[in-house]
Amino acid sequence: MILGALVGAGAQKESLLNEISRLGLEGYDIEFLKVNRSGVSATFVDVKVPHEHSHRHLADIEKIIAASGLSDSVKERAIGIFTRLAEAEAKVHGIDVQKVHFHEVGAMDAIIDIVGACVGFELLGIERFVCSRIHVGSGFVEMSHGRFPIPPPAVTELLQGFPIYSTEIEGELMTPTGAAIISTLSEPYDQISNLTPEVVSYGAGGRDYDRFPNVLRIIVGESEPASIGEEKSDASVGKVAAATTDRLFVLETNIDDIAPQVLGYVMEQAFHLGALDCWFTPIQMKKNRPAVTLSILCKPGSRGAMTELLYRETTTLGIRIRETERECLAREIVNVSTEFGPVDVKLGRLNGNIVNAMPEYDQVKTLALKYDVPFLIVSEAALSALSRQSLAAGK
Repeated sequence: MILGALVGAGAQKESLLNEISRLGLEGYDIEFLKVNRSGVSATFVDVKVPHEHSHRHLADIEKIIAASGLSDSVKERAIGIFTRLAEAEAKVHGIDVQKVHFHEVGAMDAIIDIVGACVGFELLGIERFVCSRIHVGSGFVEMSHGRFPIPPPAVTELLQGFPIYSTEIEGELMTPTGAAIISTLSEPYDQISNLTPEVVSYGAGGRDYDRFPNVLRIIVGESEPASIGEEKSDASVGKVAAATTDRLFVLETNIDDIAPQVLGYVMEQAFHLGALDCWFTPIQMKKNRPAVTLSILCKPGSRGAMTELLYRETTTLGIRIRETERECLAREIVNVSTEFGPVDVKLGRLNGNIVNAMPEYDQVKTLALKYDVPFLIVSEAALSALSRQSLAAGK
């Protein structure tokens, strides 16, 4: 439903399919259909996948996403969503996060749904997400572990802190996959305010109810960012005009008895699990011991995975955690053509104006090695192509 709504909102099908293909999965097919749900015209995305006999763990899904040719921001969001999903499943079943068998949500169609949603958000330049009260449905649902009441345990766990409701409509209206996407990226809101809608679109569910539109509505618009310390209550999906503020966490610990090779491994794993940043600061500890402060910046949904990483892989006995806010520019990625090949360029916009442009590192590196030219030559070619493209478009 999210994929359908994003396509209806303007995410190009060809670009979406091209990015999803970077996962390297085989045997699937994606069809886009216009359907009517109780009088509402909506986009239905039918993801057809081959039958799979084995279940995936979080590490398996992380490897698929990390090894893909997707942008870093899409990888970060997708891994963050799957990590939150794994944390919820682990809590429900009372097991370690890395031992979670993903069953239904680890199937190929769920990977395509989650990664595709992250791609669609990036294609539309969405930076901030908020959601309304969530209709979860009623009755019972058959799952791999048995018959469960709606909402099932994982959905209930994922939607803690989000207002939910149920009506006489029977059926599962919120799946673990959808709940993970929403709860990882969105803020809940009570009333719509300070939003200028630009696009309204609908994504259709697979079931067609009588006198009930089984659709997901997405409103894309411009909103003024909330000031630091001010409650954020702008509604729907906000494509913010100026800078936005995110609620993040900083995890820190001082370590004086660990090999530097291990620290390097921890940093790699932190980014692998969706950290926004990770850094080391040299310090002097008690008894004049040289040491390091290990710091990780992450989104709320990744906090559990980061603390587990630090406890499992380092010698620390405690972690300092503080909440912080990050202001960032509205971002988008555009593809430019150079004499060496196509390159994605990440743009930072302030009030609609480009104030920062940076070619994607991995793509520039690949082309520089392929044509045996300096890295800066390829990077400058991408920026020159961006300038020509912007002038031609009158931007």
